[in-house]
Amino acid sequence: MPAGHGLGGRRRIPEAPRVPDAAPPPAWRHDRRQGTRGPQVARRRQRRRRARRLDRESARRRRHPWERHGLLAVPHRVSRTTVAEVVVDGLKRAGTPRIFGVPSGGANLALIEAARAGGLPLTLASGETAACIMAAVTGDLVDAPGAVVIGPGPGVAAAVAGVVHGLLDRAPVVLLTSGHPASVLACKETLGVEAESAAHRIAHAARLAMAEPRGPVHLDVAADVVTRPAVPVATSCRPDPLPYPDAVALDAAARALSSASRPLLLAGLHCRSAGAAQWLRAVAEALPAPLLTTARAKGTLPDPHPLMLGVLGTAGVDERLLRRADLMVGIGLDALEPVPAACWSSAPVLGIGPPQALDDWMPAVQVLGDIGAVIEELAQRLRDKPRADWDVAELDRLRREGAARSIGDGLAARVVRLAREATPAGTIATVDAGPHHAGVAAGWQAIAPREFLTSNGLATAGFALPAAIAAHLVHPDRRIVCFTGAAGLTVAATELETAARLAAPIVVVVFNDTSTGASNSMKLAQSFGVAAFAADSESRFSELLGRALRAGGPALVGVWP
Repeated sequence: MPAGHGLGGRRRIPEAPRVPDAAPPPAWRHDRRQGTRGPQVARRRQRRRRARRLDRESARRRRHPWERHGLLAVPHRVSRTTVAEVVVDGLKRAGTPRIFGVPSGGANLALIEAARAGGLPLTLASGETAACIMAAVTGDLVDAPGAVVIGPGPGVAAAVAGVVHGLLDRAPVVLLTSGHPASVLACKETLGVEAESAAHRIAHAARLAMAEPRGPVHLDVAADVVTRPAVPVATSCRPDPLPYPDAVALDAAARALSSASRPLLLAGLHCRSAGAAQWLRAVAEALPAPLLTTARAKGTLPDPHPLMLGVLGTAGVDERLLRRADLMVGIGLDALEPVPAACWSSAPVLGIGPPQALDDWMPAVQVLGDIGAVIEELAQRLRDKPRADWDVAELDRLRREGAARSIGDGLAARVVRLAREATPAGTIATVDAGPHHAGVAAGWQAIAPREFLTSNGLATAGFALPAAIAAHLVHPDRRIVCFTGAAGLTVAATELETAARLAAPIVVVVFNDTSTGASNSMKLAQSFGVAAFAADSESRFSELLGRALRAGGPALVGVWP
């Protein structure tokens, strides 16, 4: 090292030049990364933290009080099921297509609102009796319980005639009331509904209404119960199948048929299911044997069929036919159907049908069970039976004479024939009690079951118009013709408003004794907004019937001789 270096012989490091003072450090940590956006980013983060804190506080305030103490609460978005909703669900599972009712308030509104929310249509009628008839006819057509909502007190009293109709017609109906726990005349049973048993009660009511013998069942839901929470239970709402026919009874029936050379078949209302009608036709053609039906069973064997001899009770049974028969075979007859006493006294009787249908009446031989199952079993036992010894030519002559005697040759008979010729296949006819009933029953050609609707025993006045409305609602694609008289129209006149409101294409044919009566019927229909015409001749009726069929809604045609 040179002398005088000042570092004790060590090499001195040259001193760096001095730099001016640097700028002060940035005020924000992230300025170097984000430049001048630092303050905005910080404020945004502060707002986010504040928002998260507020959300936590709001959630804590909204929490159910039980949850604050560590208990489990039901989420608020899970809606509870009410008693009304359980009742509606039970009706839907039983096959009920709609509910009928009359305008009323109170607790019935909860049932009506539950039906609307549950997708079960509601049809309002103008009167309680008509609403019950509509429910009964609906249940009869769809083979499921009909349903009607009736107000308490005066509403139940006004509905009694319709409930009695359901009993006499063996129609399954559930009568719903609110605040009427007392029993209702003509109902099979009255059931009260509690929240704990709502699902079981409606299931029991539907099954009881469909059980033989079918009929109305009263279900009362109290006003303080109808909106209570209830638990829906998947209980069966359909009736149990009929017991299989007894083998001993089947053998006895087979022996009776084998020994008979000229059996005469009598068919009743329990033959109207599609399966039973097919078996009935099969046994009639296999024997072969002539057939008479009650008015309610009309169409189980098509009227044009050569073995179809007519309707019981329209003009009596030809004595020659009864004298020739050596065995009466009643298939699906009901104790409430009008069957002439001569049919039971001229020859031994074999009865086939569901239990309790004949009540206390006991034929010589009886087989209980489903009609299709009974006939199928008998077919195996009668495989080698000789064919019946009926004179075909004589049967044809008796058939034509009976039709001429029943229909007659008056204006009413010609009107029925023209109406049948002008309407397509599948048209449904409804008819009221009255002097015109026999002519309509004999003259209207029914091809299938339930194409001819009438009350059992002609007991219900004003049946035809409510029945026609119900038939339209079940079969909106089919034509409906309603035959009634001046008295029947007067009883059910307010249902013309129901038909007009529904725009139901129903043709109402009113038989009047005088032109004054026809004019009054026209004025009555027009007061409800229904097109109305009057005809005094066959040609005039044909013209006006065509206009009525093209009306696009209900129309009335009054006729007089």
